[in-house]
Order: sequence, then structure tokens, then C-alpha cells
Amino acid sequence: MSVESAGLLPYRWRNGRLEVFLVHPGGPFYTHRDAGVWSIAKGIVETGEDALAAARREFEEETGQAVDGEFLPLGELRQRSGKRVHAWAVAADIDPATVRSNTFEMEWPRGSGQIRRFPEVDRGAWFDIETAREKILPGQAAFLDRLAERLGSVEDGAGGGT
Repeated sequence: MSVESAGLLPYRWRNGRLEVFLVHPGGPFYTHRDAGVWSIAKGIVETGEDALAAARREFEEETGQAVDGEFLPLGELRQRSGKRVHAWAVAADIDPATVRSNTFEMEWPRGSGQIRRFPEVDRGAWFDIETAREKILPGQAAFLDRLAERLGSVEDGAGGGT
């Protein structure tokens, strides 16, 4: 049985361009990494839990922000690890300065016997679609394509705007 996770991809329009909100993983392994490690805020779907409910819960746990609105299904992707990820997009305007994540504990440095606490997410940021493609985990990039296709974009002459 593969692991199933679910997450949200907030989006907004700025100056006629589609932007998405991604999160950067916390912990010592990602401190100096940027390209290809950002993600949608997501987490494990518990047994018997509705995937959208899990996505909303995980987003709030990882960002400290609750979002509501019309959730647009972006489908499912299978990660290289075999994990299945379900995603929904939602129009929102998250302030990156207010991101506050839950934490996890691990031994660090390895072999030291010291248990340290780290945030699951150390920051969030808005990116235009082109930049987001460089930042996001390769296995999640199709979510960006699906969102851009669904909403339209400046490049193809469509798109919404605020």
C-alpha cells in the first residue's frame, strides 16, 4: 500500500500574472538548498480521512493559515518515492511573513545523541509560474501546469486578474 498525501496550492493574480504559494522544507537537510525542493503544503491523509480535509488540515499545520474558498481539484501525482499526492488549488492571499509551522524532532547532528526540534516548513513565498517551476519538487511540477491550464495565463492571452 502506498502512502497517500494531500495538499493545497494557493494562487493569486498580480499585475496580470498568475502566482502560486509554495513552502520550503525545514530542517537541516534543506537549509542551503533552493531549486527543486519547494513544495505545495501537504501531508499524510489519515485512515478514513477525506483527502481535501487532510489537505486543508495540513496547510494550516504547515503555515499557520486557514484558507477557504472554491477548491479546484488538480488531480493526483505519484512521486518517485511511490507516494501519491492529491492537490487542490484555491484563490488566497497568504502573507509569507506570517507563516508559522508545526515542528518535528530528530537527532542532530547525526550520531550526536542530541534531539533537536525543527519546523516542518521554514518559509513560504509567492512565485510566478515560471519561477515556481524552477523551485518546486520535480514530481509536483505537473500541478503548476494543470493550474495554469485550468485558469489560463498571460502567456496565452487568457487569465484572470486582480
